[in-house]
Amino acid sequence: MPRGVTTISHDVYDLHMLIFWVCVAIGIVVFGVMFWSIYHHRKSRGAVPAQFHESTLVEVLWTIVPMLILIGMAVPATGTLVRMYDARDAELTVKVTGYQWRWQYDYLDDGVKFFSTLSTPQAQIRNLAAKGEHYLLEVDNPLVLPVGKKVRILTTAADVIHSWWVPELGWKKDAIPGFINEVWTQIEKPGIYRGQCAELCGRDHGFMPIVVKAVPEAEFQQWLEQMKKDATPQTAQNDSRSPIVPGGQTL
Repeated sequence: MPRGVTTISHDVYDLHMLIFWVCVAIGIVVFGVMFWSIYHHRKSRGAVPAQFHESTLVEVLWTIVPMLILIGMAVPATGTLVRMYDARDAELTVKVTGYQWRWQYDYLDDGVKFFSTLSTPQAQIRNLAAKGEHYLLEVDNPLVLPVGKKVRILTTAADVIHSWWVPELGWKKDAIPGFINEVWTQIEKPGIYRGQCAELCGRDHGFMPIVVKAVPEAEFQQWLEQMKKDATPQTAQNDSRSPIVPGGQTL
């Protein structure tokens, strides 16, 4: 699990490590007591089994101790989930729509939308050329987001269930036809972050990558203005173009 580049991804990572070490401690205690008992109470040492069938003290302990451990894990987990779903005061809203097999990004406040499709050459997919560094993880149009701004992301789908997942952002969200799911992100540093559809959405499910390009605010505004200028011809071109799937077929 990566530590990620958002506040939520840090919270998720810290929660994961906390629960991991709690499980490690429980495992050490349980297996330690078990192996100690096996060694010190083995038959060759003349151990005789104790003859009792119940102990009120033991039953109270094995009820209360696990309950306290679960409460100790539930408190930070609940706090992380509450923060994860608190999309209030977002400065930018992007709708993500899943198609077989591409993504559409729609900047609702700015009237900009475009499709993002796998750009890995067919020669690499058919093993006719050497595979690149980001084989099956490269697209023609990445999702561009500003660094340091809270971005509300709405996910849905136009055909089957997809799942939008970029590990560095710390979460994944299902894209379901007829439903709008909400989540948010605030990327802390510029970079290119890659992910894939995490739902088995069809034959070419593995050819549905996601690329997020995080840029400084000034660069994002410059890119947005350019996209607005190109919106009409580019949107018309995208809408009229039949999507090409990696197998060479058209939808």
